[in-house]
Amino acid sequence: MAIHAAGSVVPIPLQAELVPRGTRTVVFERIFEVFLALGTLVGVVVVAYMVYNAYKYRDGADREDDFDPPVLGELPTGGGGGRKLFTSFALSTVIVVSLISWTYLTLLYVEDPPEPEMEVEVEGYQFGWDFTYPNGHESDVLRVPRDEVIQLRVTSSDVFHNFGVAELRVKTDAVPGQTTTTWFEADETGNYTAQCYELCGSGHSYMTATVVVMEPDEYREWYANTTADSS
Repeated sequence: MAIHAAGSVVPIPLQAELVPRGTRTVVFERIFEVFLALGTLVGVVVVAYMVYNAYKYRDGADREDDFDPPVLGELPTGGGGGRKLFTSFALSTVIVVSLISWTYLTLLYVEDPPEPEMEVEVEGYQFGWDFTYPNGHESDVLRVPRDEVIQLRVTSSDVFHNFGVAELRVKTDAVPGQTTTTWFEADETGNYTAQCYELCGSGHSYMTATVVVMEPDEYREWYANTTADSS
């Protein structure tokens, strides 16, 4: 929960605390950070336990006389009746199920976007991309405002393509005769590169387009001067 300066307590929804929200870039960065942190933790625990046992059961002149090493083919004694094994399996199950559930809830948000503030039609062809804005303006450059949810409706006029902008973590198929949808929200202005991620012919590697993220006021000024006949 959050505490305001006046002293009032305002509860924060539990989902907002557990499941990341924001741009697709932010969401996928959080997923990566969680997997990286857990992977690092598990790796440290496993390696530390391995080093501990290697030291404990080391061979050498200073080994104690009553040392009772494990024997190949026999169950070791002093294991607590399998409690360690049960605990490790139970803990692993809790971690894996929690991680899967959290990731699933996070990806549900990615697949069910917030209400878009603008929709752009995207059509792939060998070997380029066409973008059609709500006012009918067509261009081979995608211009969008910063900090606004943009929905893309993607299709293809010839063969299978795949539209993607790696920096914005957006990617979807472009299928002839069908329309797929995806969305993104760019939080930094600048130029990004859209590429085709489906092998579609000899010019596949050259099938790129520029995505220009502009300040909202600058974008609206540009958009107001576009028409269906301009390029």
